[in-house]
Amino acid sequence: MTPRPPTLLSGRALGVVLSLLALVIASFVTLDLQWAQMFSLDAARSMGRFVAEFFPPDLSAPFVAKVAWASVETLAMSGLGTLIAALLGLLLALPASHSQGSHGVDSALLRRPTRWLLNALRAVPDLVWASLLLISAGLGPFAGTLALAVHTTGVLGRLFAEAIENCSEGPGFALRVQGVGRLQVFLYATLPQILPQLISYTLYRWENNIRAAAVLGVVGAGGLGQLLAFHMGLFHMNKTATILGAMLLLVALVDLLSDRLRRALA
Repeated sequence: MTPRPPTLLSGRALGVVLSLLALVIASFVTLDLQWAQMFSLDAARSMGRFVAEFFPPDLSAPFVAKVAWASVETLAMSGLGTLIAALLGLLLALPASHSQGSHGVDSALLRRPTRWLLNALRAVPDLVWASLLLISAGLGPFAGTLALAVHTTGVLGRLFAEAIENCSEGPGFALRVQGVGRLQVFLYATLPQILPQLISYTLYRWENNIRAAAVLGVVGAGGLGQLLAFHMGLFHMNKTATILGAMLLLVALVDLLSDRLRRALA
């Protein structure tokens, strides 16, 4: 029998692709995208004058020291927030997953509310969390750290739960038939399998939280963002250029460090 030639897309997949294409076209039609005005000569001149105001950056020693301290504050906010989120996310991922040995009625009752909690935590943007937490924690990096921790807990908790569900059940089953408890099964059978994924997810979210921490300062949560909002509001464009340069260097440093950590762990 002559085999049938492979098709590029099945009927259902083709329908999905066409639907997505229709949504993209509808987006262009419904949005008022003024491309001609954006790429006009007047827009280019205005943008050129605006960019020229950034130069030369303010590299005076007192201001550079202030920017350096704000960079350290931003780095600390992202690191501590990610660490807290990784610990809380792992605790919530256990009841939220169909993990080994968790197929009873009690586990099923816990699973749905825990998943709802994780959905709620990550559905609210970290900028909104920071605005809400400023009321109780006050201005400064503490509110920003808590906002990053709360939002990232929802993200990492979901990712960790999926990692637990996708690991092999063989080692855990071998321990359970010998009467080993759930905690020991997780520590000696599940955790060694998913640990590289947990570390990779955590490092990736740390990279994202560096950028988020810089933005959270705009609402008064400390770090480079708060410094940026202050000087941009006063139209101190040379100082703004220095702060933006510090943000770029900080993100590049964290990306490099995260990549080296991944390589070392691999």
